Amino acid sequence: MSLISVVVPIYNVETYLPRALDSILSQTHKDWEAILVDDGSTDESGAIAENYAARDARFRVLHTPNSGVSQARNAALRIAKGKYLIFLDSDDFLHPQLMQLCLEAAQRNGSDIVAFNYSRLHRTLGKLSHQLHLPEPRPCFRHYNNPTALTTDHFFLFTTDFTRHPDIPRRWAVKHCHPCCRFYKTSLVSDIQFPNHRYEDIPWWAEVVLRIRQATILNLPLYYYYYNAQSYSVGATLEQQVLDLRAAINSSRSICQHASQEQRLHWEKHFIAPAEHLLEKKLNRLKAKTKNHSGTEDSTSNS
Repeated sequence: MSLISVVVPIYNVETYLPRALDSILSQTHKDWEAILVDDGSTDESGAIAENYAARDARFRVLHTPNSGVSQARNAALRIAKGKYLIFLDSDDFLHPQLMQLCLEAAQRNGSDIVAFNYSRLHRTLGKLSHQLHLPEPRPCFRHYNNPTALTTDHFFLFTTDFTRHPDIPRRWAVKHCHPCCRFYKTSLVSDIQFPNHRYEDIPWWAEVVLRIRQATILNLPLYYYYYNAQSYSVGATLEQQVLDLRAAINSSRSICQHASQEQRLHWEKHFIAPAEHLLEKKLNRLKAKTKNHSGTEDSTSNS
């Protein structure tokens, strides 16, 4: 049985998938399994996954009908065998020491979860390169020895969807709901299902953080995010984004009704409030879009 499971949902990412899988192969820690869930890809992604599995038995491939990233992750969670677990989106990639550093921290501190950061520099340069039609910059990986970490049994209070605010020390703030920037005990998350809609990470994260008893925070950029304009989250219609975001807000608020008053207030302030602000902006855009469309139809009918 492998010590670490890596969950990789895959859908039409033939350009980026080899880089993601190579970043798993390049890990300094070698005791892992990677569960590659081909979510009905229509390009060569499934064949690429099978090729890696043929070369290295640590890769396991599932082929499923297309049903979205949530169902792909859920399928992998049902069969993950590792004591610890990582999520990797198939157009992103990992720092070579990610598994090693997170495993050492989890075992040293008895932590349910180890949180880390994504490389903001690489993400910014990647977005600029995309806009300017330039090749994506190559990362320069720094080697880490005995990095400073914070261990806490009040992890909930370090989580935030804001980039900055005075209530949380900036260095140790665990920003956003992204499941990929965490290293989990598999037993902590294996029975928590991702809901089948966009913004699925908001209610999922609410349920996860309420279970955590001990956590370690590493202030290190160990995850490399790629801006993919064709990704599931970017490509949704505005109408669907509004419906899904509203569902995520309602679901996460319901989950946190079982939390302490302190936790509920924290969730409302640092997750629900920014989500509702985002929802309001999307609703205003949708209203303006509908009004403009209606006005165009009226002018056409009067001509």
